[in-house]
Amino acid sequence: MMLSQLQELFQRIDKSKIFQSFVIAVIVISALTVGAHTYSLHPTAELALHWMDVGITVFFLVELVIRFIASRGFKDFFSKGWNIFDFIIVVGSLYPAAGSTIFIARLLRIFRVLRLVSMIPELRLLVNSLLKAIPQMGYIALLMFVIFYIYAAMGSMLFADINPVLWGDVSISMLTLFRIATFEDWTDVMYETMAVYELSWIFYLTFIFLTAFVFLNMMVGAILEVMSEEHRNAREEQTSDADMPATKGQIAQLQAEMAELKQLLKEKR
Repeated sequence: MMLSQLQELFQRIDKSKIFQSFVIAVIVISALTVGAHTYSLHPTAELALHWMDVGITVFFLVELVIRFIASRGFKDFFSKGWNIFDFIIVVGSLYPAAGSTIFIARLLRIFRVLRLVSMIPELRLLVNSLLKAIPQMGYIALLMFVIFYIYAAMGSMLFADINPVLWGDVSISMLTLFRIATFEDWTDVMYETMAVYELSWIFYLTFIFLTAFVFLNMMVGAILEVMSEEHRNAREEQTSDADMPATKGQIAQLQAEMAELKQLLKEKR
């Protein structure tokens, strides 16, 4: 009974907007302390930052314990990917920052900033959408690689004599094409080959049309499609939660009250 009351208390704390806002504020402060360590500070300021970092680490540990107790057990807590992510981040930040390990410890503490993703629902939605879109993006990237390879082979055969630094072989040509796809001084490369082959502009414009316009828009379209689906699922979950007539706690309370009424009726008889 005591454990269930404690669990309900921690559930209310965990779902409290004030508590979640405070956790987000601590994460932001943690990010600022990590950035402050990159400056040359007075020893007093370094000591203050050290104890602040210790306090933040302890707070994150306590917050994780609250969330663990608020869940329905070990299996329920670790069945959620974001809880596993937070657990790894918090446990990693416990790595002692002393001696030769100070660099690793600070590096692990940098990743505490990523907890913003797990705390803010909108960011979680974006990351989930990105992860679910990876398979579709992978096929698009594979097709893009094929196009890169074809154009790199063509460019190496046509332009290797003009500038072997840019078109010497297929691998170098692919790097040059990546430069062209990102519009990094690509006109200089085009005008150099146009001095020998006047129609070489066709090579560049068709490549840019395929990579910068077609494939990029396909990537964006795949992500947007998954994001719209995630938004729709989130709205459906909120609607189903709102339409739910009673929680398990309320049902248990009603059952207890009915049992008390039955007992009173028996006593009157």
